[in-house]
Amino acid sequence: MSAEPRINDRIRVPEVRLVGPSGEQVGIVPLAKALELAQEYDLDLVEVAANARPPVCKLMDYGKFKYESAMKAREARKNQAHTVIKEMKLRPKIDPHDYDTKKGHVVRFLKQGDKVKITIMFRGREQSRPELGYRLLQRLAEDVQDLGFVESNPKQDGRNMIMVLGPHKKKTEAMAEARQAQEARKADAKANPGRSQNAAESDADADADADVDVEAPAEEHAEA
Repeated sequence: MSAEPRINDRIRVPEVRLVGPSGEQVGIVPLAKALELAQEYDLDLVEVAANARPPVCKLMDYGKFKYESAMKAREARKNQAHTVIKEMKLRPKIDPHDYDTKKGHVVRFLKQGDKVKITIMFRGREQSRPELGYRLLQRLAEDVQDLGFVESNPKQDGRNMIMVLGPHKKKTEAMAEARQAQEARKADAKANPGRSQNAAESDADADADADVDVEAPAEEHAEA
């Protein structure tokens, strides 16, 4: 069934409770009188409360109303924040350089307002040393504690050990901050048109890193 309200001659009741164009209460009037008023105002008679007794109808420009409603719904979808879980995979004996690189990714994800699933992968004899993975997860949690918290404590899952970090910052806040930073960089570029091409490219890279992709898949994998 159509979700759209009945309008004008599709309304089939003897009388309606009429609301004027500015929201004023006209009262209960015969349907014919309501349709006559709609023609006088060059507006539509729209049934806004079909289950009321009698139904409530309002005089309005229905085409304009539909357009404005569609724009509001579009803006709401644009600002909607979807929960995204990123995944970072590490080895228990990861070298310092690789650890710093992986930690950098986790920091970026948390700044974007995303959750991060940290997976420690054990191979061969490493499976007999689960404490190595536990200590590594604890270290990572401490290194990013300003940006996130341990949402799910480390637990063994077959050959892997898993921990989930949650961001302190809400996704909507991260999105707003990313947009503000991007606008600030654009304003700075206009104010300083003589900047070098390298600086402009650097800003473009920063925009890409700061952007929050709300349409991303549920998990993003990064192998150690």
